[in-house]
Amino acid sequence: MATNPMISTNAGKAGLDAILDLLDVSTAGHVEIWTGSMPATPETADSGTKLATLTLSTTSFGAAVDNGDGTVKATANSITDDTNAAATGTAGYFRAKNSAGTVIIQGTVGTSNADMVLNTTSIVSGSTVSITSWTIQLPTR
Repeated sequence: MATNPMISTNAGKAGLDAILDLLDVSTAGHVEIWTGSMPATPETADSGTKLATLTLSTTSFGAAVDNGDGTVKATANSITDDTNAAATGTAGYFRAKNSAGTVIIQGTVGTSNADMVLNTTSIVSGSTVSITSWTIQLPTR
């Protein structure tokens, strides 16, 4: 079995666009911010306390582009803040779901050097939660 396949940049861009389009099925998807450790896979049940829910744009991401380093990337379009956080806690991970509630992507959160960058990881019930940066990358070679 091959252990180091490489795909073309154009195939990588098309693949990333297809994955991210799953967030846009029917109506806009959303991002949930949770406490605790990230579940083992996107198919594993949610865990922890849900702190906030932020609504994605109808087209959640711009088109994937060549990152120039053997990866392709796509950057999220505008995301509506949650102006009334549901609970108090420390953000541990995110789950991006389509409008049917299916998890498409999950990852780490932080105020820098994380899969998704938030305005704060110390969330207080009733406060505003913002995503300040969210870029997804896939390797091509």
